[in-house]
Amino acid sequence: MNQASLGLQANSQRILALSFPHLSTDRIARRRWGPSWRSNGRPEASPIVCSGKLNNAMRLTALDELAETLGLRKEQGVAEARAMYPALDVVDEDIAADRRLLEAIADWCDRYTPLVALDGKEGLFLDITGCAHLFGGEKALLKDILSRLFHMGLDAQGAISSSPGLSWAMSRFGQGGVVEDEETERVLMPLPIAALRLEGQTADALKKLGLKYIGDVIHAPRAPLTRRFGPELLLRLDQALGHEEEPVSPRRPIASLSSERRLVEPIGTEEQVLAITSQIAVSLKPSLEARGAGGRVFELVLFRVDGRVFRIAVGASRPLREPRLIAGLFSERLQVIYDDIDAGYGFDILRLNVLRHDPFDEAQADFEGDRQGEVSLSAFIDRVSARLGADCLQSFQLRESHVPERAVITIPAIDSLSRRRKTEQGSSLPFREERPLRLFATPEPVETVLAEVPDGPPQIFRWRRMQHQLAKSEGPERIAMEWWIDGSDAEARDYFRIEDEAGHRYWIYRRGFYGQEVDPRWFMHGVFA
Repeated sequence: MNQASLGLQANSQRILALSFPHLSTDRIARRRWGPSWRSNGRPEASPIVCSGKLNNAMRLTALDELAETLGLRKEQGVAEARAMYPALDVVDEDIAADRRLLEAIADWCDRYTPLVALDGKEGLFLDITGCAHLFGGEKALLKDILSRLFHMGLDAQGAISSSPGLSWAMSRFGQGGVVEDEETERVLMPLPIAALRLEGQTADALKKLGLKYIGDVIHAPRAPLTRRFGPELLLRLDQALGHEEEPVSPRRPIASLSSERRLVEPIGTEEQVLAITSQIAVSLKPSLEARGAGGRVFELVLFRVDGRVFRIAVGASRPLREPRLIAGLFSERLQVIYDDIDAGYGFDILRLNVLRHDPFDEAQADFEGDRQGEVSLSAFIDRVSARLGADCLQSFQLRESHVPERAVITIPAIDSLSRRRKTEQGSSLPFREERPLRLFATPEPVETVLAEVPDGPPQIFRWRRMQHQLAKSEGPERIAMEWWIDGSDAEARDYFRIEDEAGHRYWIYRRGFYGQEVDPRWFMHGVFA
């Protein structure tokens, strides 16, 4: 399947909401009995509940289905629950572990759509607009997701509609399933008022007045409701009805281009992964050419059969669209990390994303072949960065600052060539020949200085346990500090280019002035060749 620019293809938005009412206890059950515990049947064991501190007391925060059938409830005291059922299996809650499991499920849901958002602690939103037909329609897609989650040991409920609010309500308080636009009002009316995602105080106030169901307020006069309960009630109602737009923010950046391959037989070896990656890269090339662009950051997503997802990213110092070069970057990366990837029973989906692209430079090389050297350098940087990481090679970039240590910064070499071309096209900072070849990151103090007063260079100074005698000097060059960074009381520097009797050249500066209460201090900031 080739999906160039996964975007909106349908006339209206379609949102799938998933809720996991027993996420915490499912996590514990999966760890104890394996991911297939639901399909194999629950073993004979005590009910599982989670406990946490709430209002200065230990209370139940999560229950499995068996505990619910016994009449236990959330926020019930642990002591009371144990008194009712001494054999109760009480486990301390682990919010971080629950979050990791929910994020892992969200990664797995990327196989259906890249637009996946987290919804609180126990839910997900999937924007499946334009994607359902790839899986046989919305009903088939929903059935497939819920079936797979069940076999992964997770209790899930799902609903599809045109608004996140309605899907959320149906997945938690309704029967789930697919809701068509003309059915919106009918399915909403019998749901409890809590299905509108209201704050606790607002929901309690409505219940006290006997407004327990959405049907009690859906056709009520709006002005009195707003005066009594504020704007939140009508906002949530309009969002559920689809009258008010509610965006879904994906948890991951959306790829500008994406192509994937779904396999009948899973693969697991490095050679097989690289072969399929090369084929997917070929299918991406026409889309890149149509945009006049080349990829700068690529991501290979490996979907394992059991639901685990691996993401491998590589970058390029110049825009690429040639499949052989793209596959070569992943070849370098996989040689380093593939041993750490557990293929398990194999990968059944491979997806190649273009996370960043730039205009493709098709300029012809000159007669001297200068451009060929740049291409070779780019290929070297790309290969080394893919193998060892983007930060393994560093380059320098000029900045608009007259303070020497701030005038140059280090950046990953993989970004340096593109930035250098942009700098060459625009204005660049002039090269200062009087600056030293080696500039210290932190100026080093100089001891026992004998200098001409008030503004002369040092005649004798001691640096790094060695004494130096001045032979020649040039300066001073006064550099004021940047008051918006260093403060208005920062002292200026007087720089000197000096040469000692041994022929060594240094860049030294004085901070402060003679004749003040505090004597000035001298620092070594760099050395010349």
